[in-house]
Amino acid sequence: MNDKDTILILSGGMDSVTLLYDKAENIAVAISFDYGSNHNAREIEMAAKHCHRLHIEHVVIPLSFMKQYFESSLLSGPEAIPEGQYDSDNMQSTVVPFRNGIMLSVAAGMAESRGLKHVMMANHGGDHTIYPDCRPEFVRAMSDAICAGTFPGITLLSPYVDMTKGEIAARGKELGVDYALTYSCYKGGEKHCGTCGTCVERKEAMAFAGIEDPTHYEH
Repeated sequence: MNDKDTILILSGGMDSVTLLYDKAENIAVAISFDYGSNHNAREIEMAAKHCHRLHIEHVVIPLSFMKQYFESSLLSGPEAIPEGQYDSDNMQSTVVPFRNGIMLSVAAGMAESRGLKHVMMANHGGDHTIYPDCRPEFVRAMSDAICAGTFPGITLLSPYVDMTKGEIAARGKELGVDYALTYSCYKGGEKHCGTCGTCVERKEAMAFAGIEDPTHYEH
């Protein structure tokens, strides 16, 4: 890739923040989407801090229609979020239908408007069975669609697609990412709840990477 030719979808969670640091030399702009999830505000706050540190432009795009018209426990308040392990049965209710497809479409349009060559996302191996729009086959199909639907043939990059969250955390440790300034909890509280699937997965990833977890948990 050439320098500064990429747009990154940046939530403010562990994975996308790690990717922000990993590919900072190539990222021209990072986009966060405000779609009304329980944890959106906390995540976007973190995303902005890291972009400021790295002197990368940060744009927040509202997608309020998703909360209005889409069904997901992630859009329905903290009490709707299931607790326990991060697995298909437990976390399926948190799927926001075609969320990544919508965000990638917006990012592709912005990339073409700005003369950029690539759109990048931080989906990873642990997402595959739970979220249809994180699976490798979706990424390949969406990459083909973005390339075919843009004049310059913009490509979709997904560097972490075959990695686990623990492996991403290990990469972040190498890069010196401050995970205290990331947010994961699907309930969206001031502190991470410590019991929902994303909190459990966060703890496991930190442990795998040998990182002393800086997160403040309720439980």
